[in-house]
Amino acid sequence: MVRLRWVMALAVLGVVLAIIGTGTFIELRRASRLKTLVDTRMEELVRLSRTIQELQGQLRYLQTPEGIARRARQEFNLAFPGERIYRIEIQSEDRLPQQDP
Repeated sequence: MVRLRWVMALAVLGVVLAIIGTGTFIELRRASRLKTLVDTRMEELVRLSRTIQELQGQLRYLQTPEGIARRARQEFNLAFPGERIYRIEIQSEDRLPQQDP
């Protein structure tokens, strides 16, 4: 007959191993989830860093005389002395169908 002490010791050992195994599983799952979140944030950080670098490059260019001249020509339709500005208008005979109310 198996002694009661051995049965009790094996039961306690089984419970302890179950608790440790469950805790380990939960922590591994949490670590995996955190790693995924960190990877996502890192990708976003890299993307934003690239955007910042591009915008800083554009800012440096727009602070140069060439950049200022280009911006003035594009945004405000300004021209250098002696330049001609041509305006092209397209007139089409096509009509959109009238919608009945």
